[in-house]
Amino acid sequence: MAKKYLRKYHSFLKFKRDFTRYSLKKVRSHEVVLFWLKSHMSRNQFLILSGILVSITAGFAGVLLKWLVHTIHKFITTKIHFEYQVVFYLVFPFLGIVLTTLIVIYFFKGQSRKGIGSILYSIAQNSSNVSPVKMYSQVIQSAVTIGLGGSAGLESPIAVTGSAIGANFATTYKLTYKERTLLLAAGATAGIASAFNAPIAGIMFAFEILLTGVVFTDFIPLVVAAVCGSLVSKIILQEDALFQFHARSSFNYMNTLYYIVLGLLTAFYARYFLFISKKVEHFFSHRLGASLIKRAVVGGILLSLLCVLLPPLFGEGYEAIKALVDGEEEILIENSFLRYFPVDNITLILFLAFICLLKAFATPITLFGGGNGGNFAPSLFAGGTLGFLFAQVCKIIGFENVPESNLVLAGMAGVMSGVLYAPLTAIFLIAESSWGYDLFIPLMIVSVISFLIAKRFSPMSPELKKLADEGKIFTAEHDKNLLSRIKVVDMVDRTSVVIRENASFAELLELVKTTSKNIFAVVDASHRLLGVIALDDIRPVMFMSDPQHTDIRTFVKSPPVVIKLKNDMPKVIRKFDETGAWDLPVVDAEEKFQGFISKSTILTHYRQLMQDYSE
Repeated sequence: MAKKYLRKYHSFLKFKRDFTRYSLKKVRSHEVVLFWLKSHMSRNQFLILSGILVSITAGFAGVLLKWLVHTIHKFITTKIHFEYQVVFYLVFPFLGIVLTTLIVIYFFKGQSRKGIGSILYSIAQNSSNVSPVKMYSQVIQSAVTIGLGGSAGLESPIAVTGSAIGANFATTYKLTYKERTLLLAAGATAGIASAFNAPIAGIMFAFEILLTGVVFTDFIPLVVAAVCGSLVSKIILQEDALFQFHARSSFNYMNTLYYIVLGLLTAFYARYFLFISKKVEHFFSHRLGASLIKRAVVGGILLSLLCVLLPPLFGEGYEAIKALVDGEEEILIENSFLRYFPVDNITLILFLAFICLLKAFATPITLFGGGNGGNFAPSLFAGGTLGFLFAQVCKIIGFENVPESNLVLAGMAGVMSGVLYAPLTAIFLIAESSWGYDLFIPLMIVSVISFLIAKRFSPMSPELKKLADEGKIFTAEHDKNLLSRIKVVDMVDRTSVVIRENASFAELLELVKTTSKNIFAVVDASHRLLGVIALDDIRPVMFMSDPQHTDIRTFVKSPPVVIKLKNDMPKVIRKFDETGAWDLPVVDAEEKFQGFISKSTILTHYRQLMQDYSE
């Protein structure tokens, strides 16, 4: 009985402590309720409740974004009439990129960090804290970009929005880093699930991309988030499967060779897509300089010209894929220059080949020119087009019973797998969003081939490689991930002893008597580091009969290496290993001494992190 009341008392104290910390801010009634629930629930119970609340909110955000894009798209296609379609494709893609850039500059103060990389950066470098602005900024920016014809997808902005919702919920209710990361992933999971009505794909996305290198034993909140996100989308939008292909055929093992060849094609196309993307990024970042407006104008002009030349590049492109599979190719060419000419199979194949090739330009131009979006939809569009092209070529060559719709679906999974380095996400996304569970085998064949070839070229996605090389995001190397969470500035011993270069030996002896340190930093009048003095080096002189006339500069040595405050911890550990030192001096950008960093302190903190992750 006493234990029962003691537990209630501790629960009350926990509620009081959390609520008191938060009471300095304006408290809403629902927050009071959630703080009370947190104090009376177990950790797992509150995490599941949190996952439900976060995923419902993220699901609504995903639905809102889809509704905004479709509303804008419908308005400009039905309410605004131009005498010539060329004007339509010249005006709106340009407006989409320029308006998005102006919104970023004037409403979000130039904070344009976007995409999956921004989430991974927050997990690794910002303790999974995400700016509250991202809970709505991505929705606004991507709605303008894609609604007006930007050649990108909604899924990455939805994932970033959901992540921001989850991270800020966790911050509000004082959850730990692990719990905050879990809810961040739950928000992204719900966002992806709501975008495609594909809950399992949402979970795979979280594990394959967001939680790479993060050790987790809690996955129930992710399952809950995926289900809730998908339900919100299904209930509100009343959508059927995204790719509902009635002509799809069951898998026939006799067609395995088709899928093997398609796997190779999608792999090399994915590599081409990423290569062109890096070239376009370099062009906008280095050739056009730092002017966001200049980038937007150039990007808008280039995208508009591409949309005039090839109208299917306008927008996400899902309708174009459906038209191909349903045998309605005339929908793709009705607004293009081909409508003035008779179109045979060869002409259509060449037209679609150019669409496939130039999609790799249209998407990075949209994104790096100043628009907002992601590579999900473009990779699916390009993969579906490539699968359709492959099927048509096989028919022309003379092959019979070519599984055309199946090749479209498998092509989508293959390119997505090679571009995003996420084969499981691609497999389950296509299977769920097309009701193609019977196609798991061909989807796996194509996706795995594409992924393995992509890994052969680069061990990780080129989109994230730069951040990984700089140690700014987690990778599959768990030890390195833990080390990267330790910041140099937090490990510096601020009680380190310093002595001026012109100090007397007597002053040095006095420092030795009054401190337990065995290494001292020698600095000049501006506190810049000149060298170090080790206790072992001066010990023989300390016991001389008359050490007063000894010049301390004779004992000053250059440290084996100097650590910068901006260095990442994996690099610091490498320096310790290379030099064999246990204490190294740390300086700031102006070479001013900040203190010593100890290898033993780092290892102690590292062991504590390992213990936290194992709990």
